[in-house]
Amino acid sequence: KCLPESSGSFVPLKFVDPDQWSDALKAIKNDNKLLVTMTSEEMIICGPSQSQRAFSRVINAVQKTNQPREDEFRSLAPHLKCKHEFCKACLQKSMKHNGPICPVCKDVFGAMEGDQPEGKMTWFKSPSSLPGFEGFGHIIITYDIPHGKQTEKHPQPGQYYSGINRTAYLPDNKEGNEVLKLLEKAFEQKLIFTVGTSRTTGLDHQVTWNDIHHKTSIFGYPDPMYLSRVKEELKAKGIK
Repeated sequence: KCLPESSGSFVPLKFVDPDQWSDALKAIKNDNKLLVTMTSEEMIICGPSQSQRAFSRVINAVQKTNQPREDEFRSLAPHLKCKHEFCKACLQKSMKHNGPICPVCKDVFGAMEGDQPEGKMTWFKSPSSLPGFEGFGHIIITYDIPHGKQTEKHPQPGQYYSGINRTAYLPDNKEGNEVLKLLEKAFEQKLIFTVGTSRTTGLDHQVTWNDIHHKTSIFGYPDPMYLSRVKEELKAKGIK
């Protein structure tokens, strides 16, 4: 005779200790009954409305008391900017191999730092134009990475690597200067170069490009899509 009065209530049990369920049951008067269907994650209760309300109040009070603070919850299950959620151990493991990148959508949620060896990046401007960018001068970038010894971040710590000296070119227009600033940021975060096997010579222990393409010759122009492509490559490394 109680069921027609009840449409049923859903109660999550995320933060309820099983030992505390009995306290909630004591809130129900002896002359009333509840039909309880329960799993490890949720509870559905049917019966008199007054009993449902009394039971829910006790359960909700228990959950509020047991619920961890926001900073504690984040340590257990971090929320990323992209809204994907992972346990702390899984996220730390992913960051160790891939950096601060969401394993699902590849969104960068922190400042990436590469293993680029110490070196210098300098640039100056020339009034002459690059093919396809007539009416503008161009920017000449010079990278100088001297020889050195590999650190713990590199493939073979303690081994020496061969340095590199490279020149790259950008048009001296609005978008070209935007890319220049992004490249400077990427260089500061040690993302332009890495240590590994040279793709051109096949030699090991070389300073090589790190998947951010550069125009190392003015004859690489005209290429109207280059600046947008390199911005996408930089964005993939969190540089934007």
